[in-house]
Amino acid sequence: MTNLFWIVTVSFGCFLFWQQRRQTELAQKFIEQRCEKLGLQLLSTARGSHKLRDEQQWHWHTVYWFEFSADGQDYYQGYIVMKGFRPMRFYVPPHRLPDEY
Repeated sequence: MTNLFWIVTVSFGCFLFWQQRRQTELAQKFIEQRCEKLGLQLLSTARGSHKLRDEQQWHWHTVYWFEFSADGQDYYQGYIVMKGFRPMRFYVPPHRLPDEY
């Protein structure tokens, strides 16, 4: 019986890891698309906090931080909130536009 417990536990851990990787790849894609649409240079991304449940329901809820540059000389930090595999909030702070515009 203990072997079955460990098999289920390890399987559940692998499932959570796989879901987190899938969500990270989707978040990276959403961030790249938004930066390209806004004409921004994406510098880096990082996973922030995550949890399995919010106030209403069970979902893999994660915040991803990203740094971007508008003119290549300074950088800003924004974030995207993913709930499951969908972006729920995307924040790009006010930033200076390049001189060309």
